[in-house]
Amino acid sequence: RTYNYIPCDLEKESVAKTLEYAYDDWCMAQMAKALNKEDDYLFFIKASKNYKNVFDATTGFMRAKLSNGNWKTPFSPFASAHRDDDYTEGNAWQYSWLVPHDVEGLIALHGGKTAFANKLDSLFTLHSIIEGDNVSPDISGLIGQYAQGNEPSHHVAYLFNYTDTPYKTQYYVDKIRRELYTDRPDGICGNEDCGQMSAWYVLNSMGFYQVCPGKPVYSIGRPAFDKAVINLPGEKTFSIVVKNNAKTHKYIESVLLNGKPLDTPFFNHQDITAGGVMEIKMTDRPTKWGVSK
Repeated sequence: RTYNYIPCDLEKESVAKTLEYAYDDWCMAQMAKALNKEDDYLFFIKASKNYKNVFDATTGFMRAKLSNGNWKTPFSPFASAHRDDDYTEGNAWQYSWLVPHDVEGLIALHGGKTAFANKLDSLFTLHSIIEGDNVSPDISGLIGQYAQGNEPSHHVAYLFNYTDTPYKTQYYVDKIRRELYTDRPDGICGNEDCGQMSAWYVLNSMGFYQVCPGKPVYSIGRPAFDKAVINLPGEKTFSIVVKNNAKTHKYIESVLLNGKPLDTPFFNHQDITAGGVMEIKMTDRPTKWGVSK
């Protein structure tokens, strides 16, 4: 509360803590809002923006900052020292996306959708070498510098849905699910903390994921099944029906929600609880579906 970030000369894992505390503050703001505690809401929603205080615009990464306000040097976004550096079981490439509660604000820090999407492209296409003598074993399941093996990365493929390239969310969700999960004894690519690795697989197999827990919105990805049914109270159901589903058909051509076109890659939790049908039509080539008008 003194610095509005965690200074790296006072605590280890300072960047990870700053980012996670910012999200926690956002969650508390939602609780305060629900309780009509306006002053508390304003306090915590302001604190939820503290992630901006560790963003270095000159490098485009979340970086460690000293208590005097200077950036810690030297800096490499590829470096990791297990629980003994400024990140928790990760590096700057993996942690710089951990702003699930304010994706629009994170995009703005990068200079807009195009620059943000280009940076996301780099994450998935760079080499997978992690620098350091004591690299965290949780940095696993690598696609470029993306690490499916650790939870802070689990929403990142869905960030393309906030740009004009949602087809890349579909592409990478398909790639992660097919390449990093198997039916072998070692078939999960990372630490199965409280079942999160499997939970990611289950949700993504149905075709959606929640980028920001606490915000009742789901982001649409790449469904695996021809049909999935969620059983609800009162004998209601919410079904996801997939047309033209095939291994080569990883891209979405169109979506109908209860018979009406859905042109955005997002839908609400209340759409599920109300019951109904989401019909997703797939194709074998990238499309403009989901691009904001």
